[in-house]
Amino acid sequence: MKKLICLFMMALVLGACDDGFEELNVNPTKPPQIAAANKLTAVIKFVSSERYDNWRAGMIYQSTMMQHIATTAGYWDGDKYTWNRGYASSLMDRYYGNAIKTVQDLLSQLDEEAAPDEMKAIARILRVFAFSRLTDLHGDIPYSEAGKAVLEGIFLPKYDAQSEIYADMLNELEESAAALGTGTSGFGAADVIYNGDQAKWKKLANSLMLRLGLRLIKVDPAAAQAWATKAISGGVMTSNEDIFYLQHDANNRNGISEVFDADGNPRMSKTFIDFLQDGNDPRLPILAARRSDGSTAAADLIGFPNGLNSAMLMDMTGEENTDAYAEPNRAILAAFEAPMIFQTYAEVELMLAEANVRWGLAGDAETHYNNGVTAAMKHLSLYTEAAAIDDGAIATYLADNPYDTVNAIEQINTQYWAATFLNEYETFSNWRRTGFPVLVPVNFPGNETGGTIPRRLTYSENEASVNPDNYQAVISAQGPDVLTTRVWWDVE
Repeated sequence: MKKLICLFMMALVLGACDDGFEELNVNPTKPPQIAAANKLTAVIKFVSSERYDNWRAGMIYQSTMMQHIATTAGYWDGDKYTWNRGYASSLMDRYYGNAIKTVQDLLSQLDEEAAPDEMKAIARILRVFAFSRLTDLHGDIPYSEAGKAVLEGIFLPKYDAQSEIYADMLNELEESAAALGTGTSGFGAADVIYNGDQAKWKKLANSLMLRLGLRLIKVDPAAAQAWATKAISGGVMTSNEDIFYLQHDANNRNGISEVFDADGNPRMSKTFIDFLQDGNDPRLPILAARRSDGSTAAADLIGFPNGLNSAMLMDMTGEENTDAYAEPNRAILAAFEAPMIFQTYAEVELMLAEANVRWGLAGDAETHYNNGVTAAMKHLSLYTEAAAIDDGAIATYLADNPYDTVNAIEQINTQYWAATFLNEYETFSNWRRTGFPVLVPVNFPGNETGGTIPRRLTYSENEASVNPDNYQAVISAQGPDVLTTRVWWDVE
């Protein structure tokens, strides 16, 4: 895939450039239509996005709120529940102008060109994924009118209720899965996720359906069960070969890796390191390394507490330097060609385990739990061969940390938290859905939440002035535009 995405992105930006002498009556300010295949590649890249929002919404806020990462740096607001509105809205600020706009344009073009249904289905699945990130993070969002400024002249889109968005997203996934077969789609190699493999896209549609269906567990348990049943019967991921991820390269850098390359402040949270240490988890030396010398020996890996600044650390330890603590393993995670992972087979297996515990679906919960933990350890080899974990180490871990029928829901979802490290959008959503793992909030002086973990991130800071009527309407419907307002499916 070397340079493929870069070339397609250049095509999207520059259009079809030629000498311009063949057709003098062609409008020189309007380039010919970009090929749909090129737009699909661009959508995928825009979904993975760039350093800007991966740094702010993903890492600064969600990774620290979920206690995967900790730092003394004041601008890492999620670690201390402070509010930087520009950081909190960074996903919206990037996704609407890039991923959403491009996927809407792609779908319109596929309709105009009477493209096969399987090509439309792939674009619809990507659209659902992008919107699911947005609505899970913010709640009610522009949906039905979003991305249509050029297509329909809608410059000030309304905010749709999350309940309506979810109903439509699940329906989109059901219809898309039904439209997909076993052959190769017309996108071919431009599909840099599955290379046009319709069967894998079908599994993804059902796996996302399972994810979004379970999201309803607190607000509508019957609907959650119904959608989980439908997803499972439709066929979900069955191995790590089905993982939904984008393989980056030096010409198309991974945004999270760029964060670790640019910012030396992140440390591994004590909460996360303690979990890995307590279970003698073989993922520990892969995910973490001591800042001072790069050591990955278990005894050298100390987690850093969340919610501290340098002065507070000085009061606690007598020093401000954090180099003795573990950081994300730069040798593995800071490589620009690292994969950006969106949904894994491990997550699916853990969700199947939960579906069995709750409703008796999908066979045996313990088997799914073991499969999920195994897959989560195995898929780390996507980063590099050096991250591979052998079967013996996994078997030992499962023997020492066996499935617990009494505390199954907590155990399953704590492993889900571990498995989604760096996919912090999903970590944050699943924690709000289940309440696991049990995280102890911080109470940093002057925080915005009264010492409680935030429940959402806030809207773009210019919406109140640029789109005031729709902004006021969504606040009236959902609640104040603050970090503690809960989204529709996150009921107390």
